[in-house]
Amino acid sequence: MSGKRELTQNHVAQMLAGGSVEEAAARLRPDFTNLPHVPAGSAGVSLERAMTWWAEAGVAPEIHDVLLGGAADDLSRYEGNIENAIGLLRVPLGVAGPLRVNGLAAHGDYWIPLATTEAALVASYHRGCRLLTAAGGCSAMVLNESLSRAPGFVFDTAVEAGRLVVWVLEHFDEFHAVVAATTAHGRLIDVGCTIEGNHVYLNFEFTTGDASGQNMVTLASQAICDDILARCPVVPLRWYVESNLSGDKKACARSFTSARGKKVTAEVRLSALLIEKHLHTTARAMVDYWRMSAIGGVLSGTLGIQGQFANGLAALYLATGQDAACVAESATGVTRFEETADGGLYAAVTLPGIMVGTVGGGTGLPTQRACLELMGLAGPGKARALAEVCAGLLLGGELSITAALSAGHFARAHHKLARQRQHPEPH
Repeated sequence: MSGKRELTQNHVAQMLAGGSVEEAAARLRPDFTNLPHVPAGSAGVSLERAMTWWAEAGVAPEIHDVLLGGAADDLSRYEGNIENAIGLLRVPLGVAGPLRVNGLAAHGDYWIPLATTEAALVASYHRGCRLLTAAGGCSAMVLNESLSRAPGFVFDTAVEAGRLVVWVLEHFDEFHAVVAATTAHGRLIDVGCTIEGNHVYLNFEFTTGDASGQNMVTLASQAICDDILARCPVVPLRWYVESNLSGDKKACARSFTSARGKKVTAEVRLSALLIEKHLHTTARAMVDYWRMSAIGGVLSGTLGIQGQFANGLAALYLATGQDAACVAESATGVTRFEETADGGLYAAVTLPGIMVGTVGGGTGLPTQRACLELMGLAGPGKARALAEVCAGLLLGGELSITAALSAGHFARAHHKLARQRQHPEPH
């Protein structure tokens, strides 16, 4: 069996491709010959600007219409959501459901739009949604809600760092008016203070109404920092509006002890009959697999224990105009399965960082707005309901994938729905 040394030698040989180390090093040196013209960036979005970029990039005329996606007259609607615009990306859009959610904010039957290029994904979530609906729906609740931005300050000494913290705590109530001047929807609710030597991390926590709110809390935190610099008697050597403590767009353990966005849980009790009818397996088989997968997650060092949160979130985020990069933080959490005394199953998911909104960002774009309207969750007053629907969708997905893996159907389903369709094997 090959060891690490042999594998490394083989990899080095592949990189050199028969050449010498000196030849490889020459290829890696900076090359300043014939540098291309780099056009200035542009936040303006129009057909004319897109044509300029096509010309700069040498895009062949026959693919112009493909890049536009038939939206030449509509391109300007995307201004404020993109820079250096050259067209639109079309991703297949499927639907799962209807999913019945019995939540504190979401209560009803919801069609779930999912944008993805991965075959079998929509089918898996559709199966889970059908099961939950047949069980009378899942229960869902938003448990907590906040979004943070964490400015950082550098001082000469830890003593000065401590003086800033004392001043900030004494003047915290005064920051509410500062925040109110930047947003009508966000509200400052708390601040956490961390001192590391002569560094101070201030973790400001906000509620953001029905917006996902990343830009909102950035502008509010900037205003607070400006106020601190103007009035605090101790002056930092340097400061930054974000110190990387907030967990923005990163999976982190901090989420599990607080909330980032909306902390949501969803649960359901399933009878043995429903499991057999819809999932073709048993509760005991699913719990046995879940137990092994939980230990596997611990051994691999994952944050939380779950099967496919990212699949459902990424597809739903793309469809409804959420910030797709937030899947990195949103797709953390815990799935738990327990066999009940009657041979049924108790299943629950809890996610501490669902980052969703129903106003702002990409939620007002044509297709994304239509997807939110399909769900009945477009516009103000719907963000908590959307978060509860997210939890219900992910619960359905966890049930579906666990059933497939416990019954040995996982690979067969992917072969049937993806590989066999695209690359049929000869008989």
